[in-house]
Amino acid sequence: MSQLQYYLAVVAGGICAAALGFSLLTPLESGLLLKAFLAVGTLSLLRFVVPLGLWIDGAIAVFGAVALLTTLGVYAPTPAFFWLALVGAWLFSWLFVERLSHALAWRISDSAGLGLLIPVMFGLTILVIWEVVTRAGNVPQVILPPPSMIGARIMASLPTLWADFQQTFLKAVLIGYVLGCGLGFVVAILIDRSPFLKAGLLPLGNFVSALPIVGVAPIMVMWFGFDWPSKAAVVVIMTFFPMLVNTVAGLNASSVIERDLMRTYAAGYWQTLMKLRLPAAGPFIFNALKINSTLALIGAIVAEFFGTPIVGMGFRISTEVGRMNVDMVWAEIAVAAVAGSVFYAGVALIERGVTFWHPSVRGA
Repeated sequence: MSQLQYYLAVVAGGICAAALGFSLLTPLESGLLLKAFLAVGTLSLLRFVVPLGLWIDGAIAVFGAVALLTTLGVYAPTPAFFWLALVGAWLFSWLFVERLSHALAWRISDSAGLGLLIPVMFGLTILVIWEVVTRAGNVPQVILPPPSMIGARIMASLPTLWADFQQTFLKAVLIGYVLGCGLGFVVAILIDRSPFLKAGLLPLGNFVSALPIVGVAPIMVMWFGFDWPSKAAVVVIMTFFPMLVNTVAGLNASSVIERDLMRTYAAGYWQTLMKLRLPAAGPFIFNALKINSTLALIGAIVAEFFGTPIVGMGFRISTEVGRMNVDMVWAEIAVAAVAGSVFYAGVALIERGVTFWHPSVRGA
């Protein structure tokens, strides 16, 4: 057990012991499951006599989350030991993730997919803390609704969310992403071929990338109309320059010795480009594609604030905020976050298949 794990185990058990002592001041039958968790957390201090496996810490963390969620509404006002129990459950979750990551690093547990438990546990911990704090602390829903309320809104508004997703992501984001990245890649090839274009287009691309979205979006709406083409145009502007810069840098990544070797084989420019320079630029190109996968979604949503039909993620967020329907706003944010994450993950998976030879991919 590392020093950090030791301190986490001691603090988690100590907090549960203190909370258990305070909970004895309340009737025994109230919050019985929560008191059982506090007792188990206190007994975990026996790990220094009989070592406990990392899965025991994970089970205690899950038990604590269930106990906290089922005890919501039992106490009014919320007592201090309830908040101590929340801190204790969080520390047990942290201890489990810390021990599991340490085990995976030393290949003690090398099962396929086991590493996914770390982000899953981290995400669930955030959701539990969010739910408990907002409900037990009586946080106004206008300020921050609990995840359960957001989930209920998502289930009740699936047709609306799907229509917004189609308008924003499947049209503006994807079309603008393909056009912006493709245009940036082609211009990078032209710049690499011509020193004149390199001196003229790179500063112009830098200028375009510095244009603020809030200033460009209304102009694109005036040029291309209120529907998705104007949002796709904003996405093109946002994704063009990252692809241009990264591709130009990647094309210069191959060494002089490698280029000299290609010349000794009588390879022309296009043969050198296709067989040496573009493969070497692969990591740079995919780096731009991953950056643009998030920039495209942000650009499309922000652009919809400045004129759009009565559909779209940005339109829904701006209108529902005005109506104080904050749960619907968070539902749109959740859909956008999931879509952006899946989009990024898809690009990353393609990168692993294409640039499998790169040390960063081999090391992963």
